[in-house]
Amino acid sequence: MNYKEALGYMEQIGKYGVSPGLDSIRRLVGRLGDPQKELRFVHVAGTNGKGSVCAYLSSVLQCGGYRVGKYTSPAVTDYREEIQVNGRLIPKAAVGRYVEQLKAVCDRMAAEGLPHPTPFEVKTAMAFLYFREKKCDIVILETGMGGLLDATNIVENTCVAILTPVSADHMGFLGKTLGEIASQKAGIIKKGCHVVTAEQLPEVMEAIAGQAASLGCPLTVAAAEAAEHVHYGLEKQRFDYGGLKKLEITLAGQYQIENAVTALEGLRALGISALKTREPEGGADQSREQSAGLSENRNRRRALGEEKLRQGLAQAHWPGRFTVVGRKPYFILDGAHNEDAARRLAQSVECYFPGRRILYIMGMLRDKEYDKVIGLTHGLADQIITVTPPENPRALSAYDLAAAVARVHEKVTAADSLEEAVEMARLLADKEDVIIAFGSLSYLGRMMEIIGKAEGKGA
Repeated sequence: MNYKEALGYMEQIGKYGVSPGLDSIRRLVGRLGDPQKELRFVHVAGTNGKGSVCAYLSSVLQCGGYRVGKYTSPAVTDYREEIQVNGRLIPKAAVGRYVEQLKAVCDRMAAEGLPHPTPFEVKTAMAFLYFREKKCDIVILETGMGGLLDATNIVENTCVAILTPVSADHMGFLGKTLGEIASQKAGIIKKGCHVVTAEQLPEVMEAIAGQAASLGCPLTVAAAEAAEHVHYGLEKQRFDYGGLKKLEITLAGQYQIENAVTALEGLRALGISALKTREPEGGADQSREQSAGLSENRNRRRALGEEKLRQGLAQAHWPGRFTVVGRKPYFILDGAHNEDAARRLAQSVECYFPGRRILYIMGMLRDKEYDKVIGLTHGLADQIITVTPPENPRALSAYDLAAAVARVHEKVTAADSLEEAVEMARLLADKEDVIIAFGSLSYLGRMMEIIGKAEGKGA
């Protein structure tokens, strides 16, 4: 099976949709020899910030000499970016080879009357096979949705479980209250792992701390306010943390300081960080025993020095998160598609562009709380252009989104295409203005292509 045929098959099985639960993935990986049992993981769950935390972790560990697998979703520009080893996308030939193998297994399962695995389950199994083949020392594993019943939660060898900020999202699957959602997210915590969480709302923290305590896992809270001398910037951001001065990241957005601090505490929990030693809230001896296994995994592995940690933080890259893709006027892309992300986007706009005229391009999915996103962001915009995320059956039409915006903002226009939206925004904006395209991540990759061509960077 070639790459094109593999993508066609993955699209074909999209009819099986989303099916939370571990029975199907357990049967699937079992028939493949349980490749996940030969790997070790940092498992990351939460509502916002998961991808950025994964980017920091994988970049630092790679700089430190580890062979790092990274599994994240959704893709922004290329399907293969969801499965990487040391920053390299899984080869097209490997995708074809693995999907052919997986199709044969799935067909046999269906013939036996068992439920056909979903696309996410198939992709997750493919990631485990690839990471085993590449003999990864550690895998940075992002949940797809939730945690407890997410296909990624089939893993057992979790060194560190990381919880980024949890807020309301996927409520149809995860629960109607924050406590219920948090309990699902905290389901990634395994006995013997170290738990690291960003600061959370009390209801969320209660669920996370309770799950950690029930399994005897040490818990560390990554407090963003502990970062000192913070300097915000679109190109570079600096802060002091954990005894290290002027740490530098190149990902923009105020919220990236919190993500970087969470990743740093995850590295500390692995026992290989250059940060000053800090005892967790419980189970410290167990944590040291667990984390030492990673640093001694191979003879050539050793604790990360300060230089490698700094290098890894600075080199971390994660597209579509307050990403600058154009200048004069500034053109920013951000995947803010839920209430908490919209709040963080608004804070970043006020931080970086005070007094500047702001224009939005907004595209949303109809199953998201787009009214709340509009409510948190519209006040900063002079003009709002709405778009329909293309080739997405869950897309909210530009006209329906414009009607929702019009209830609170008088200057809104629905565009017939992404190309028209970009052209319209450029005609409306002066060089000192700022255009921000945000909402569903599903259309940001295409936006990058369109803007690249307009900037003379594309074919």
